[in-house]
Amino acid sequence: MKTIDLSRGVPDPRSFPVESLRAMAASALARDAGRMLQYGPAFGYPPLREFIASWFDSAMSNVLVGHGSLELFNFICDAYLRPGDVVFVERPTYDRAITTLRQHGVTIVGIDVGDDGIRLDAFERELKRHRPKLVYLIPDFQNPTGACMSVDARRAMIRWAREHRILLVEDGPYGFLRYCGTPLPSLHSMAPELTLHLSSFTKLISPGVRTGFLVAPEDVVKRVASVAERHYITPSFFAQGIVAAWCEDGRLAPQLDSLKQLYGPRLDTCVQAIERYLPGRLFVRPEGGFFASLRLGARIDEQSLQAAAREAGLALSSGSAFFDAQPGYAFVRVPFCALDAADITEGVRRLADVVDHLNTAARSGKAHATI
Repeated sequence: MKTIDLSRGVPDPRSFPVESLRAMAASALARDAGRMLQYGPAFGYPPLREFIASWFDSAMSNVLVGHGSLELFNFICDAYLRPGDVVFVERPTYDRAITTLRQHGVTIVGIDVGDDGIRLDAFERELKRHRPKLVYLIPDFQNPTGACMSVDARRAMIRWAREHRILLVEDGPYGFLRYCGTPLPSLHSMAPELTLHLSSFTKLISPGVRTGFLVAPEDVVKRVASVAERHYITPSFFAQGIVAAWCEDGRLAPQLDSLKQLYGPRLDTCVQAIERYLPGRLFVRPEGGFFASLRLGARIDEQSLQAAAREAGLALSSGSAFFDAQPGYAFVRVPFCALDAADITEGVRRLADVVDHLNTAARSGKAHATI
């Protein structure tokens, strides 16, 4: 039986713009080999910084380019956090962000996510109990739920950040991958003086280009760049030079259109399969990004779910890893971008069989038995 991998949110290799990258690599080297192949400043390759600054309506001094947005988040934590500091995150949120924060010894406070993103009532309640140094948010097509933060919630976040002098870290790799609905303004576009916007070319070009970036106030960029310089002498100007040439050649806009045409129907297939085989379990109806997610209830424990899924030919990520504390229910993230329609539908159908089997076993008081 073929294993269907629902464990990782990776792009479809068929989306990689191989030919244009090959051409742009040759063009970039012909134009600027001396700089691309040499050591350079920790702020990143200047032409790419200029492109990103123009893209985000910012100055070049507001842009830092590194090897990936997660690494840059780690540098932000190094620059601004100390053990015992309080950080607010969405619950659930990106599992690797939780890991990074734990490595810095901070106190993580999770705020539940609903249909419109982070719950404002819960956030305000926790704000009365704690003074967070930083709030880490994925406002658009959140990893892992697929939820989008409403405009009202974004305004509230900005208001609270101003009142309480909180750093807002906006992790935004999925914001350009909207397949339906109305685009929402980024936190950065609404309050650039307060927002540390992280993003990456990983989901837009390929993971192999290893190019992420930070758009933030100039003093933040300088502070984070000093941390970056301690970790590596120079970022990869070779990779960044190719990405810069590719973007400057006008390749980004048609690539985004191509990704939307490829992934949009897969999201529709995923949601339709969930509504057919697992009705009532969809966490929120995503309008873009890489993920849908499921709330399976309290009867199912994760160890039994993982074991039964393996028997059914499914690979799942750990649902509890997306939470700062045990959620009290089984959670499953469902990545859909790297799978074709048949595998998406079959994967959800198998998962539904697993859930039915485990619920039946729980009702009967029996331990998990082989499916």
